[in-house]
Amino acid sequence: MTSFSRAATAALLGALSLAFAGTTLADEAAIRKTLADRMPGLPKIDEVSKTSMPGLWEVRMGTDVVYSDDTGNYIIEGSLFETKTKSDLTKARIDKLTAIDFDQLPVKDALVVKQGTGARKIAVFADPNCGYCKRLEKDLLTLKDVTIYTYVIPILGGDSPAKSRDIWCAKDSMKTWRNWMIDGAQPPKSIGECDSTAISRNSELARKYKVNGTPAIVFEDGTRSPGAMPAAAIEKQLGAQKVSSSKG
Repeated sequence: MTSFSRAATAALLGALSLAFAGTTLADEAAIRKTLADRMPGLPKIDEVSKTSMPGLWEVRMGTDVVYSDDTGNYIIEGSLFETKTKSDLTKARIDKLTAIDFDQLPVKDALVVKQGTGARKIAVFADPNCGYCKRLEKDLLTLKDVTIYTYVIPILGGDSPAKSRDIWCAKDSMKTWRNWMIDGAQPPKSIGECDSTAISRNSELARKYKVNGTPAIVFEDGTRSPGAMPAAAIEKQLGAQKVSSSKG
């Protein structure tokens, strides 16, 4: 190949690349404009990107995703599956968007208890009126050498908000939490000034990471488990993390 032909080929490839990029930007702009004009109540669009399916675009709003054609004329809400790998691409994407960096959790907003050395760590989202949370709390009590961070989120309604505040504002909030969850001892009524905004921040944190039910357990590697996980299963997961960490 002559130097001229090589230069011509490079120029052609560059032009095609620019044209493709221009088309992509045009499609993204068209989708944004069409949706903004036709669906003014739609949440703020954070990102518009192509999916692995030809002609289908992902429209991301926070940690929520929907799909669009390349004009914004059609919207699809639901899961996108890849039949070859039998993968739920939507779930994988949302899992990535809602992945929790354990080290970034706001420790100051949690009820904290250290058992044994406290070397291992887990976080728990719980409601004071959640029966499964009470069952989990009894199992958590049996764990050794673990630090437990409990984020109280009053999502069950009723007196959950008031009870959450009473527990948070108690002189020994962690002890009050366990007395209530394990023994059924009513927390003392909160009297006077108390900054309980941590409860609101916990609720916002749960919404951000799509924690839609309690209890929900988060391990140090970001692994999440919904529901009342038995102590043996928690120990197994903690052990798996230790092995993975040592290999790393």
